[in-house]
Amino acid sequence: MSFFSLFKELFQNLNQQRLRSFLTIFGIMWGTATLILLLAFGTGFRDQQVLNMRGMGDQLAIMFPGRTTMPFDGYGIGRPIRYKEADAKLIADQVSDIDVATPEYMRSLEITYKEKKRNSSVGGVYPVYQELRNTFEQKGGRWLNERDQEERRRVIFLGNRLAENLFGEEDPLGKTVMVANTPFKVIGVMQEKIQNSSYNQQDRDRSFIPASTFSVMMGTDQINNILYVPSDPAIAPAVMDQVYEVMARRHRFDPKDRDAIGIWDTNEFWAFINTIFLGINGFLGMIGFFTLAVGGIGVANIMFVVVQERMKEIGIRRSVGAKGYHIMGQFFLEAFVIVGLGASMGYVIGYGLIQAMQNIPIEEFVGTPYFSPQVGLIALGVLGFVGFAAGLLPAWRASKLNVVECLRQ
Repeated sequence: MSFFSLFKELFQNLNQQRLRSFLTIFGIMWGTATLILLLAFGTGFRDQQVLNMRGMGDQLAIMFPGRTTMPFDGYGIGRPIRYKEADAKLIADQVSDIDVATPEYMRSLEITYKEKKRNSSVGGVYPVYQELRNTFEQKGGRWLNERDQEERRRVIFLGNRLAENLFGEEDPLGKTVMVANTPFKVIGVMQEKIQNSSYNQQDRDRSFIPASTFSVMMGTDQINNILYVPSDPAIAPAVMDQVYEVMARRHRFDPKDRDAIGIWDTNEFWAFINTIFLGINGFLGMIGFFTLAVGGIGVANIMFVVVQERMKEIGIRRSVGAKGYHIMGQFFLEAFVIVGLGASMGYVIGYGLIQAMQNIPIEEFVGTPYFSPQVGLIALGVLGFVGFAAGLLPAWRASKLNVVECLRQ
């Protein structure tokens, strides 16, 4: 029997049992759409969390001063560890696997423009800070540069919400604000960015001035934090151990005393993200798989009924020379066509639902679902398995039927 004849006969059978065919195809269609939608949500949620974390910076580690909890070399416990700018340079020089290390001053100060006042966490930073923390400027403005640092200029870069609170609709560029009663010229405003974590205040409410200006203005060389980036995220734990050893030698504490200095390594978050979302997407995929499997069971049941109804046809074909694998191939093909019809409609419906959800305001919380090639391939693989499983037993049973028993029907 030719492929054309097989398809013609298949569609004639589907047409004769419209309700049964519709329900069978609907089960596959709904299962496919559910699988695609769940996988798309899982992918969108993962990407949104990654985007949120990028607001802190890429592969960044932040060092905070602490207190010793172990006696060491004649020193008791409870001794505070304080950083200076030289500590950042020492780490960069002595830990070869660190690409960059930079100090950060920080203090909550009042910023005033005309009658408006806001408290802001003012950071005294070096120009490299921008790349580490993804604090990029809006069009027309600029970030702090080396000349600002060298000449101790009184210039300030504002977070976008801080600028909005102080200036409203007025353009802040070039205007003068008072920082703790000291005039500063606004040189830039930060682009809006998604940020769901911080270690003092979100960057949209912060402001930044040159580290040299901050040190002179506040009369201190004691910094608040040190930021560094390992050359390879895979070796971040080893780099952290080296940092503890370098700082322990300089500040005289036991390198095993992890409370002497605190290190927030965001690389650990990336590893956590990969693990947790692998589990989440696996869970969502299993829900979609079981939903689709229900449709596959429906296909298998229908194919068993079809085999029973067409026993005489099978007997006639076998009696005129058809082999068992011919019969098996015919029923396999029919099962895959049914699954293919339902899957095609499921793909269209799933894609349509994903597109319909693009404008729903849920991005900040769970991300926006999107149809990726990965989602499509996973769904295709699951559908292939379901089609194979749904057609195997009915097709095998049809191929093993006794010719005489079939002709008796």
